[in-house]
Amino acid sequence: QVQLVESGGGLVQAGGSLRLSCAASGIIFSINAMGWYRQAPGKQRELVAAITSGGDTNYADSVKGRFTISRDNAKNTVYLQMNSLKPEDTAVYYCNAAVQKSYITSYSPYWGMGTQVTVSS
Repeated sequence: QVQLVESGGGLVQAGGSLRLSCAASGIIFSINAMGWYRQAPGKQRELVAAITSGGDTNYADSVKGRFTISRDNAKNTVYLQMNSLKPEDTAVYYCNAAVQKSYITSYSPYWGMGTQVTVSS
């Protein structure tokens, strides 16, 4: 099985910073794209940032210039550095990874349980 475990969430004042981490473990042959999504109360889950195995990145317009996604392929870990946080960034943040469990299988998406980020004004 594959597990994604997030850490680093918490309560921070507006203008502050947090760094989220997500480590993948279990039966892993290869990981393609990894990303962070978030879901605020009453809203749909949305993509925050994604990164390919080669390092290409993609960001939601609302976080460009404030958030940075990175990954350590050797550790199967993805990070999200969040700076200049705003109250509207408050949400549960979920890690996602496209994982290949063997060389003969296709990539499948896996999700973490989520970590709460709360930004106070």
